[in-house]
Amino acid sequence: MKYGSIIIEKKEYVYLKRIINISGYAKDFDTKQSLQKFSEELQNAQIVDEEDMPKEIIRFNSKVTVASEKGWERTLQVVTPAERDMAQNKISFLTPMGSALFGYSEGDTVTWDFPTGQQLLKIVAVSQETNSANKKISI
Repeated sequence: MKYGSIIIEKKEYVYLKRIINISGYAKDFDTKQSLQKFSEELQNAQIVDEEDMPKEIIRFNSKVTVASEKGWERTLQVVTPAERDMAQNKISFLTPMGSALFGYSEGDTVTWDFPTGQQLLKIVAVSQETNSANKKISI
């Protein structure tokens, strides 16, 4: 891991904590399990101001290219639950894949338990939306 722990912007951190507390009532076991692991990672996360956020960190609205040890490569955008749209490859951070990637950096490798079993993912590229600062979470 490039930075030693995941990195989260302050306002996004507050939002994530709120949503994870509410999502504890999710009925899907895999979602609950992924969010529990993500919640544990948040305990050791580096929380930083917007101006100190490294550009290669996966956060809300980041476009991410990941490669699996199983041979597939995919570009996704990590978004809030309300913005998810699989037809446009927009995944909610509440999904196992979204929570697996959030806060990690380009070049990191992530091992995560997905519904189909544990997989090793390499984060190949991360880009931020041009106007993503305007689309970030407001509290």
